[in-house]
Amino acid sequence: MSNSNRRRFLGKGLAAGAATAAVAAAPAYAQEKATKKVLWRDGKRPEKTPLFSSTVTYGNLLFIAGVGAHFEGDIKAHTKHVLDSIQKQLEAAGSSMEKVLKCNVYLNDLKDYAAMNEVFLGRFGPEPPVRTTIAAAGGIPGNSLVEIDVIACL
Repeated sequence: MSNSNRRRFLGKGLAAGAATAAVAAAPAYAQEKATKKVLWRDGKRPEKTPLFSSTVTYGNLLFIAGVGAHFEGDIKAHTKHVLDSIQKQLEAAGSSMEKVLKCNVYLNDLKDYAAMNEVFLGRFGPEPPVRTTIAAAGGIPGNSLVEIDVIACL
């Protein structure tokens, strides 16, 4: 076997060993049993089956359904109300605004983008989450000017 063939063979062996070590470490993480848990707003399950759950945990992840503002007001008042509501839900579940990983913002009208950003800026700490912002065709249910949902860690 030539030197270059030996190097290739040994290189493949080292790569295979590293891959085997990574796979061997994976089951320890995979063995952690993640379970879905629904967090009810008033602490008890509603009498009738709801259309959707507003807050769900799975493992160390927290999912909060879209929150809107259903009152008369401008985009800044709606955005503040929605972010305050999300903050309360996060804290009630044992998380915080700083632990939000992903945020989706749905605007009734894209013309409100700059004003929404004025209120949004800084609410998630110095390292904000990744974010998607869209204007919802047909508007937002309940006549809210903005709806926001988040995924956070606990």
